[in-house]
Amino acid sequence: QEQLVESGGGLVQAGGSLRLSCAASRRTFSGYAVAMGWFRQAPGKEREFVAAISWSGTTYYADSVKGRFTISRDNAKNTVHLQMNSLKSEDTAVYYCAAARTFNLVRDLHEYPYWGQGTQVTVSS
Repeated sequence: QEQLVESGGGLVQAGGSLRLSCAASRRTFSGYAVAMGWFRQAPGKEREFVAAISWSGTTYYADSVKGRFTISRDNAKNTVHLQMNSLKSEDTAVYYCAAARTFNLVRDLHEYPYWGQGTQVTVSS
């Protein structure tokens, strides 16, 4: 059983919007405080941090997406969302959802033990 499942990727024109969702397995995360984050990886580049949200809702964003992307969560449904507005061609990448059993906000990808399979976001210019 997959522990994190992303959805919502696709092809969009520059300036458009997409909303990514990530559903976390109740079996893996029920009863735990869970920090969640979004990362992305473009071809030939390393995976990079995009946004994170703590169990209590504190958020943090990469400078490159600040003011354009919004991370949110629904703890009752074990889901996290990434609303992406004013998309640019440089936002094109595979986007990954990540989770860690902690109350704290987590920005370092090495501190996330759980990962989704990724969803492709392509922004055409």
